[in-house]
Amino acid sequence: MLDDFFNSIKSRIDYDNKSKPVKGKKNRKMAIPPDLLFKCPRCQELTFMDEFEKNQKVCIECNYHSRLSSKERINMIIDEGTFIEYDEYLSSKNPLNFPDYDKKIEQAKLTSSENDAVKTGEGEIFSKLSVIIIMESNFMMGSMGSVVGEKISRAFENAIEKKLSVVLFSASGGARMQEGIISLMQMAKTSAAVSKHNDAGLLYISVMTDPTTGGVTASFASLGDIIIAEPKILIGFAGRRVIEGTIKQKLPDDFQTAEFMLEHGFVDMIVDRVNMKNTLYNILDLHDFSEDTDEGKLNNE
Repeated sequence: MLDDFFNSIKSRIDYDNKSKPVKGKKNRKMAIPPDLLFKCPRCQELTFMDEFEKNQKVCIECNYHSRLSSKERINMIIDEGTFIEYDEYLSSKNPLNFPDYDKKIEQAKLTSSENDAVKTGEGEIFSKLSVIIIMESNFMMGSMGSVVGEKISRAFENAIEKKLSVVLFSASGGARMQEGIISLMQMAKTSAAVSKHNDAGLLYISVMTDPTTGGVTASFASLGDIIIAEPKILIGFAGRRVIEGTIKQKLPDDFQTAEFMLEHGFVDMIVDRVNMKNTLYNILDLHDFSEDTDEGKLNNE
């Protein structure tokens, strides 16, 4: 292991000979490429980046699930070449003329390579066609503005029209403050879309990833027929310090973790990322079998 480690570093090291001479030391500076190693923020262990990415960006030592971009999530969950995106070019404006909001949007587009904080479309999970909604945490921490609410609502409407299940991956800091009340209105809008989808007798699977907080938790993320969470992620509405200051009590150490929510009935299951695609397929397949059975009973009657 150590031999592999040092050989890998040696092959990718770059020496900077432009630095000024230091007395008693050789005139060279060693620069380790930033993409060589991953340092886990939880256990502090070092892992080769190649191994970390091969393990779907989950720490091999402590099972820490790092955040994924929407594109990375699609590559892991959706069958190759089957994803068709909805409303790709919808982008936020500045309805309240909030100072510097336009600049923040443009910067977020550059950082995330997305037009807003959610990607929607349809794709297959082991050949099971579903509507897919994935929030983009790299775009203003996945905050929900008018475009996010509109895209999610349209995705549910498409699912109703095509009679498809919906799989949604949430990752958000909550409502987007720069859009004020317009952002808060998206909570009701998306919840109404979920309700219509439910009335149509269709399946909605909500997958909470790190973090799922604020107005997203208080609306569509918590309305799934089945709610799944990745291990040890943050799930909540208000922040821990705000709650402790309000109720004047010390909260448990595991408060607002996926495990705490599972224990108290807020989520139905915790699933490791490496098992997520298989789990989603099994649920979708079970739902299809149930629908076929019910239909067969009705036809026989």
